[in-house]
Amino acid sequence: MSGVLSGARGLVNPLRQLTLDELRRRTSLKWREYPDDVLPLWVAEMDVPLAEPVARAITDAVTRGDTGYPAGTGYPRALAEFAGRRWGWDGLAVERTALVPDVMHGVVEALRLVTGPGDAVVVNCPVYPPFYEFVTHNDRRIVEAPLGEDLRIDLDTLEDAFRRARAGGRPAAYLLCNPHNPTGVVHTPDELAAVADLAQRHGVRVVADEIHAPVVAAGARFTPYLSVPGAENGLSLMSASKGWNLAGLRGGLLVAGPAAAGDLARVPFEVSVSTSHLGVIAHTAAFSEGGEWLDAVLTGLDDNRRLLASLLAEHLPAIGYRPGQATCLAWLDCRALGLGDDPAAVFLDRGRVALSSGLAFGTGGAGHVRLNLATAPELVTEAVRRMASAVA
Repeated sequence: MSGVLSGARGLVNPLRQLTLDELRRRTSLKWREYPDDVLPLWVAEMDVPLAEPVARAITDAVTRGDTGYPAGTGYPRALAEFAGRRWGWDGLAVERTALVPDVMHGVVEALRLVTGPGDAVVVNCPVYPPFYEFVTHNDRRIVEAPLGEDLRIDLDTLEDAFRRARAGGRPAAYLLCNPHNPTGVVHTPDELAAVADLAQRHGVRVVADEIHAPVVAAGARFTPYLSVPGAENGLSLMSASKGWNLAGLRGGLLVAGPAAAGDLARVPFEVSVSTSHLGVIAHTAAFSEGGEWLDAVLTGLDDNRRLLASLLAEHLPAIGYRPGQATCLAWLDCRALGLGDDPAAVFLDRGRVALSSGLAFGTGGAGHVRLNLATAPELVTEAVRRMASAVA
């Protein structure tokens, strides 16, 4: 597989650089969960080689034996500079950041800072399944605020959820997914400002999972939650993990708004020191030097979104698909196919293609599947062929 991208300075498309045989030699979850006759397009791993600046930084560190504990401010400084270049946001203060092992563990720590056991955490379902798992495992309870029919935040529904979450005067948090997984929606500045206003009025603390922030389609623009008016007491989790496929090189940043600096000071020492030093090195290199590689991936993902829409229109027109503005994921409405609440099980059994079941994403997920677009266009094509054969 090979390809050149006109939109990314002539770079080779990273999504077309690895053959299926090469990918099947990987030992990560995506390629080991199912037998070899299954095409895996489920978990959010990208089918790409490691970006050269990241590979070089890790190799150099290993050569030096630089494998101790993390230190310094290189990571938050690299992220701050990236935020200025990409998002026009100059408000990421290095002194208001803390290292965390990864974004979801950072979410847990942030929720511990602003809520207690038994308190409510509001989520916009359908949403990333670990939101449910990590929140409930840490003795918080979920309050759902379903997305609207347009898959965007419904402010009236959100306000009702805030009222229910704060019943009895207990603390509550809102776990915001920005951009949204699985829909790929990029929240607008006005939407986020309205969220901040609602949160202020109801005394709800906002914790924003912004791990997909670098993965935004052409024509869309990511807005950091902490950049909007009224978000000063918010907390955000950021990482290079999704943009550069670094799930195996963990490292995240907890970022606080100006009014939340005191909360950040209460992050336990053992949390930051548990972050992978090699992960920090990798994420720093990605934000500092990986922009050109990221642009090539984003161009490839834009091409795959168009390809998927065309393939579905031709072979599976009953499936509803709104190409997302962000993430490497596609949210597919399969209810018209009559496959029941879990069409992913049918596609796996009859078509030997693995997709994420919508049931795990909470209310609104039944009858849906999530497909990972971060692969070669030939594999997207093969996936749709297999899905069509499963319902023929």
